[in-house]
Amino acid sequence: MPLEILPTLNASLNALATLWLTCGWIAIKTGKRKAHIYFMLMALVTSSVFLGFYLYYHAYHGSTRYEGTGLLRVIYFSILLTHIPLAGLVVPASVSAVWYGYRQQFDRHVRITKWLWPVWMYVSITGVLIYLMLYQW
Repeated sequence: MPLEILPTLNASLNALATLWLTCGWIAIKTGKRKAHIYFMLMALVTSSVFLGFYLYYHAYHGSTRYEGTGLLRVIYFSILLTHIPLAGLVVPASVSAVWYGYRQQFDRHVRITKWLWPVWMYVSITGVLIYLMLYQW
């Protein structure tokens, strides 16, 4: 797979994860537990595929310097400085949430997902914004 397509593919995977997360939230709020499980597992799979491609890309390409200036540069790095540590939290928290859901320990599942869902949404959305700022604007 050519490296130059991976940033666009990764942004697309982030956008798709955002869609799955939204559908999963709607499903659980409307009492559709099986749909919720499906959508959230799709979000987890999509984000896992993203992570694999992301690590592969950066192992072979390295980092990409942001060339913007002025206020856009400040905005870019503000997003990036929040995105990176929060992205690191999503991995163990999502695994824990799935584990507790599978074990039907819903009190623990909900305790994690109350903060995990908005963090994961933020990471997915800002992942797309970072791509746009690096490659499209």
